[in-house]
Amino acid sequence: MLMIIPPEKFRDEELFVPKEHFEGKGMEITIASTKTGECSGMMGGTANAEIALGDVSVGDYDAVVFVGGQGVPLVRREEKALEISRETAAKGKVLGAICWAPTILAKAGVLEGKRATVWNGPDAEFGISTSEYLEKQGANYSGEGFVADGKIVTADGPAHAKEFAESIEELLE
Repeated sequence: MLMIIPPEKFRDEELFVPKEHFEGKGMEITIASTKTGECSGMMGGTANAEIALGDVSVGDYDAVVFVGGQGVPLVRREEKALEISRETAAKGKVLGAICWAPTILAKAGVLEGKRATVWNGPDAEFGISTSEYLEKQGANYSGEGFVADGKIVTADGPAHAKEFAESIEELLE
């Protein structure tokens, strides 16, 4: 499984809670970001990005999960992140995004016609709320804590990180 985090200000629980859950089930996790090396979380945690987005081969993974946090715009502006989203969905693999990260999937066009949720707050880049952005991109915003629609799982933040991980795990079984 590939977990993609912002190079700075990723939301710690949204990486560590699912990662520990997946590893506890025997899954192998690779962490990617816009650059390799140490990435810093909003709550003081750190993680090592083993691979840069530009070097990701979607075919190597059974699932791709985008982690949220204040650093999401740094990932969202990378065309490669959008390509990874599109390719993961096109290949019928499990695709997840939590907190602010569902806006990456929306920007990539993979949430069109899908039920989805997101941390609902202002998005300075788009000048509208995150939920409005999802709807503008064709998603059906649910407002729920986490939502699975087909092989796409979205969640609104740290409070639902465990259910998010469990939902992804179910799709992989």
